[in-house]
Amino acid sequence: MENTRVHTSQVSVISDLKEITKMRLAISVVFSSVAGYFLGADSVDLLTVVMLSIGGYCLVGASNAYNQIIEKDLDLLMDRTRNRPVPSGRMSVNTAFVIASSLTILGLVILYLINPRTAMFGAISIFLYVSVYTPLKTKTPLSVFVGAIPGAIPFMLGWVAATGNFGIEPGTLFMIQFFWQFPHFWALGWWLYNDYEKGGFFMLPTGKKDKGTAVQIVLYTIWTVVVSLIPVFGLTGKLYITPFSAVIVLLLGLGMLYYAVKLYRDRDERSAKKLMLASVSYITLLQIIYVLDKLIRTWI
Repeated sequence: MENTRVHTSQVSVISDLKEITKMRLAISVVFSSVAGYFLGADSVDLLTVVMLSIGGYCLVGASNAYNQIIEKDLDLLMDRTRNRPVPSGRMSVNTAFVIASSLTILGLVILYLINPRTAMFGAISIFLYVSVYTPLKTKTPLSVFVGAIPGAIPFMLGWVAATGNFGIEPGTLFMIQFFWQFPHFWALGWWLYNDYEKGGFFMLPTGKKDKGTAVQIVLYTIWTVVVSLIPVFGLTGKLYITPFSAVIVLLLGLGMLYYAVKLYRDRDERSAKKLMLASVSYITLLQIIYVLDKLIRTWI
C-alpha cells in the first residue's frame, strides 16, 4: 500500500511538471528549432541538436511556468486552466518559481555553450514572453503582436545555433512563423472566446468575434502563405526551396486559407477550431517540407 502511494505521488509530480512546462507545446517549439537547425547546418552535429532540444525545452518550459505563476488567479476563473498545478493548489508559487528559475538558468547555459547568439535570442524570447506579452494579455489585443515575436524566434533560433550568425535566412524563418501566429492565435481566441473572457484576456484584434476580426484572419493567412513562398525565388541567401516544394507549400496554404474563409463566412466556434488545427498542420508540414527539400537537394 505504501509503495502504491509513493508511486502515485511520483506520477502526480511528473504530471504536474509536464503541465507547468506545457510539454506538448514545448516539444512543438523544440521541433521548430531543430527544423531551423537542419536548414542552416552544412553538416549535422548530433550533440548540438541534443543541446538545442534540451536548452530550448528548458526556456519554453520556464516561460510557461512563469506565465502560470503570474496568471494563477486568472487561470482559476477559466475552465481549461483552473486545474493547472498552481491555481489548483497542487504546487506552491515558490516551488513553481524555483522550477522556472532553474530551467531558465539551465536553458541559457546550454544555449550559450552552442554559441552566444543562440543564448541571446533565447534570453530575448523569455524576457518578451514573461515580462511584456503576459502582462499585456489583459490590457490590449496588441499582446498577440508582442507574443508573436518570442513565438517566432524558435524557427530562426535553430539556424543561428547551426551557423552562429543572423542574416536574411533566419530572418525569413522568423517572418514565416511570425505572421503565421496571427491567424493561429486569433482562431484559438475565437474558439475559446467565452473562456478567455472569464479571465479578462483580449485575444481578438477587434475584441469581438465579428467581421473585422474575420477579415484580418483571412488577410494574415494570405500574408503567411506569401511569406512562406519567398525562398523559392532565390532571394533569401542559402535558404531556398525548389518550385516543386513551393507548390506543395502553396497547396497547404490554400487549405489553411479555405478554413480562414470558412470562418469569415460562418463566424462560429467550430470553424475557428478547424482553422486553429489547420494552422498547426500547416506550420508543421511546412517545416518538414523545407527540411526534406534541402536534404533531397543535398543527396542529389
